[in-house]
Amino acid sequence: MKTFRIEIQRLKRMSHAKGLIEAEVDALVVPLSSRGETAPGTVLSLSEEQARVLYLLLKAELAEIDKRKARSQR
Repeated sequence: MKTFRIEIQRLKRMSHAKGLIEAEVDALVVPLSSRGETAPGTVLSLSEEQARVLYLLLKAELAEIDKRKARSQR
């Protein structure tokens, strides 16, 4: 399994279609060596400000999806 470190540098936009939420970002992706790593997997790192922006964008996209669902499906 390949592991990567992903550093989000800028969140550009977010959209949803057909059950998928897509985020357009500027990111630095660096492969990690298996030596010295405690757990396999990919690490996503972003600043507190970027995390708050991501949270707000996700919240807005999910609210938009919920608006389109029938009341009985919520």
